[in-house]
Amino acid sequence: MSRVFKFHNDVDTDQIIASQYLLLPNIEEMKAYTFESIDPEFSKKVQKEDIVVAGENFGCGSSREQAPSVLKALGVKAVVAKSFARIFYRNAINIGLPVIVCKDLYENVNDLDEITLDLLEGTIQTKDDTFSCTKLPPYMQNILDKGGLINFLNEGEV
Repeated sequence: MSRVFKFHNDVDTDQIIASQYLLLPNIEEMKAYTFESIDPEFSKKVQKEDIVVAGENFGCGSSREQAPSVLKALGVKAVVAKSFARIFYRNAINIGLPVIVCKDLYENVNDLDEITLDLLEGTIQTKDDTFSCTKLPPYMQNILDKGGLINFLNEGEV
């Protein structure tokens, strides 16, 4: 079971990690400021295996790789949204953070609800329902299983 942290439509990369924190030397130091403008306590509340759930166009804005990286560094299991900005989606897969499209989940969960995400089956189970979501193609699942694109390429499985 994973807890839900629910965010609105059009969460941009500056809301995920504001540009002034990109000057910090590494992701470990940046992660404390994740979602600071939306939920200043997020980095203190989120736990390993929690899931970010959002509306449409999650990760819009600039193409900063640090946005999915801080989520992964905090232990977020996946981001589930109605839709994603394309560059955020690709950056997340590249660093090994699952990004799952599920059109119907958003209206059926609240902050801190508990859900179960089955990446291989492409389902999300809530207390009351089961929702179908993106079932990633095998090559993308392989990238995630290796912890991101660089690890995948370093293992020579292209």
